[in-house]
Amino acid sequence: MIIVTGAAGFIGSCLIKKLNIEGHNDLVLVDDFSFPQKNKNLENKIFHSKIERSEFLSWFNKNAGEIDFVFHLGARTDTTEKDTAIFDELNLNYSKKIGQICSENNIPLIYASSAATYGLGEHGYIDSHDIVDKLKPLNPYGVSKNDFDKWVLRTQPTVSNPKSQIPNPPPFWAGLKFFNVYGPNEYHKGRMASVIYHTVNLIRKTGGMKLFRSHRPDIADGHQSRDFIYVKDVVDVIYFFYKNRKNSGLYNVGTGQARTFLDLATNTFKAMDLEPNISFTDTPEDIRGTYQYFTEADMSKLRAAGYDKKFYSLEEGVEEYVREYLRGNNFW
Repeated sequence: MIIVTGAAGFIGSCLIKKLNIEGHNDLVLVDDFSFPQKNKNLENKIFHSKIERSEFLSWFNKNAGEIDFVFHLGARTDTTEKDTAIFDELNLNYSKKIGQICSENNIPLIYASSAATYGLGEHGYIDSHDIVDKLKPLNPYGVSKNDFDKWVLRTQPTVSNPKSQIPNPPPFWAGLKFFNVYGPNEYHKGRMASVIYHTVNLIRKTGGMKLFRSHRPDIADGHQSRDFIYVKDVVDVIYFFYKNRKNSGLYNVGTGQARTFLDLATNTFKAMDLEPNISFTDTPEDIRGTYQYFTEADMSKLRAAGYDKKFYSLEEGVEEYVREYLRGNNFW
């Protein structure tokens, strides 16, 4: 059986769709299933069973011998949350326990890291293990993701550290640093949903879209840039590592091409067959000090690992997302 944590969430539910398409139905889904809006992501999905997040670790300990692979995508993802104790519990310590069980039972593990680990990008956006200890994430969410990356790397025996923290690291592991993911099944995410999702809703209500004003003199309003990646590309990368378990490590999951929020909004209007009507508003003060103005994934490591599939362009991804999903509130 295959475990998927965060199963009712955005990326998790899309991964289940991908696994179903590829013929994998013997899935154990883990999440907090008390949110009806999230549970809609699981409609028409095929799986073996569901287990509440609070009961999962005990269940996993008892049933690890039946598990072939773990996709650990569950996490607290609110980048505005400041309570580090929440992230320590749900992101760091929970993930360590999953990692330990995988190691003790020789189970391969793929888990969600984040581009938030890179902070302001002082060391670039290169998925090298050598810079992990130097990274300075801008919020507790990013810190929790980077702390788990550090912990996983410390489990690997090296010349300078011949004894890992746990006796036997997983036979294969990959920590995937997701950049700005958008696409179907994010209806439940509220403030944390993609700008495309919010743009469509705001256009429907007001006829226009407001982007954050730049608070840096060297960057024009709307020219804050991100590496936006369509969720279908994300799950293709995840599945690639499921099938190709050769080189354990941290990997960026982006497109390798930063695009502006102005590009994103303009293409959303185009997908809705409307002329752009874009204005600007101040970035909220609670995130202004930790706001990333530029991210762009270095994708050379993933390509060197053998992933050669072309990514959706921003134009292609936005058009499909808006026309096939947001227009009718459809799920994938």
